[in-house]
Amino acid sequence: MTQPISILLCALGGEGGGVLADWLIDAARHAGYPAQATSIPGVAQRTGATTYYLEVFPTHSRELGGRKPVFGLNPLPGRLDLLVSSELLETARQISNGLSSADRTLLISAGNRALTTQEKMQMGDGRLDDAALVQLLQQHSRASHVLDMASLTRDAGTVVSAVMLGSIAACGVLPLQRADYEAAVANGNPTDQLNASQRASLRGFALAWDAVENQKTQSRYVDAVLAPKAAANASLANAAPELPSSLASQFPAATHEMLALGVDRLMDYQGAAYVDLYVQRLRTVLATEPTGQSAVTQETARWLALWMAFDDIVRVADLKSRASRWARVRGEVKAKDDDVVKLFDHFKPGIPEFAALLPKPLALTLTRWDNARVMRGKQPLAFPIKVGTHSVFGMVMLRLLASLTWLRVRGHRYAEEQALIDEWLNAVTHASAQSSALGLSLAQCGRLIKGYGGTHDRGRDNLLHILRHLAQGAAFDSPAERAHAIDQAREAALRDEAGIALDQTLRAHGAPAREVKAQPIRWMPRDKVSNASRPVPPR
Repeated sequence: MTQPISILLCALGGEGGGVLADWLIDAARHAGYPAQATSIPGVAQRTGATTYYLEVFPTHSRELGGRKPVFGLNPLPGRLDLLVSSELLETARQISNGLSSADRTLLISAGNRALTTQEKMQMGDGRLDDAALVQLLQQHSRASHVLDMASLTRDAGTVVSAVMLGSIAACGVLPLQRADYEAAVANGNPTDQLNASQRASLRGFALAWDAVENQKTQSRYVDAVLAPKAAANASLANAAPELPSSLASQFPAATHEMLALGVDRLMDYQGAAYVDLYVQRLRTVLATEPTGQSAVTQETARWLALWMAFDDIVRVADLKSRASRWARVRGEVKAKDDDVVKLFDHFKPGIPEFAALLPKPLALTLTRWDNARVMRGKQPLAFPIKVGTHSVFGMVMLRLLASLTWLRVRGHRYAEEQALIDEWLNAVTHASAQSSALGLSLAQCGRLIKGYGGTHDRGRDNLLHILRHLAQGAAFDSPAERAHAIDQAREAALRDEAGIALDQTLRAHGAPAREVKAQPIRWMPRDKVSNASRPVPPR
């Protein structure tokens, strides 16, 4: 070859992209090959990762006779030999820039995602389709390796740059030996004198090497990794819990996986009695479906479990104080056994959170009092709390809150949520008896319930408005037309938080728009300026 081998590295902040570039340069020079690297800093992940462009001349320095190759400073579209990225969407971004070529470029990418802010802000499921991203990699590369780099990194106790180095070494694009890469990581130190960071990096390197070698030698495994989301992220997906045989015999096989997930969630949330209520509700829905069909029941099982496991201070305290969370935090900060880790959690519960656990009369009195304060222009009453979860006092306080599941079922919030759930399920069963399509549309409206606080309240209000004015009120010529209107309203509610699209859709189908809620006017006091510091106007 008379042209350098071109490599583009894409790493997010804090992932050690600069260290990876240095390792590659050191490995190439250790093997005797000329190499050069440049970097282009990115502002943030979503506006572009920091990229490192490397060129390695594949002729040994001793064969060049004193001549030196001329290297480029930036990648050229379609001229990359190797593109390596630590995030799936970032890989797709570089492809969209035209840097990858279907007949030249080898792609190495993490199969895991770091969700963008835009994806998280959507009222519905705003995640991009991983399967489409993986398919894009296949179409614009001569070959590709999609790895669960996050899992390999955790297993090795290192940073992702070491895993990326191992995958580059194993892919065989560069004319280097494994020992050259390992020498770069060791920085010339003997094996018995390596520090903890270097040993962890070599573990990550070895795991990635083995993963790529397995992909190269097992074509079927390669196909599975490059398949849709379930195969690309097979190691990330948790297996569904097993459904008890007593329940499995009562429901069609198509519902078993979703039902098992719902049972597992609600058993963890409230216990066996709550699971029985969940199953009883699903039996009622299943009874309205024609024999052999279960689409409405399956969709209801999904959203019913999420709604029944609504977030409250008991749930938050439970999740924050679990041993698995403490182990995860220590793993994320790479704490050793003898390291002291201090973890502080910040809470700001308000009147609604406290009232949720009180009986209805007390809860309504307290909520009306706080609402009156807000309507007078004051801020809602809240209590900022800083809890040291690492301390005995902090952990005991959280565990005491987490133990209040017995109080949850006696509180006003629980009764209110169950009543609204029953209203939704009654609409689903009534509609399902008329038309499977209409019942499915109303079951899918459970998707509107998500989040907590104001987000939960908005979604719940939107759902109830659709139930009371589209599912029952407006006139339609057929159940199919009513189902279509409900589908449009649901998608409109998920489209924007303000609900403008939902109001337009409601009016288009003859239903009233949502009522405008009164908002208080808050008067902000002008900053007080002392007479001594007040500027004197010119005469």
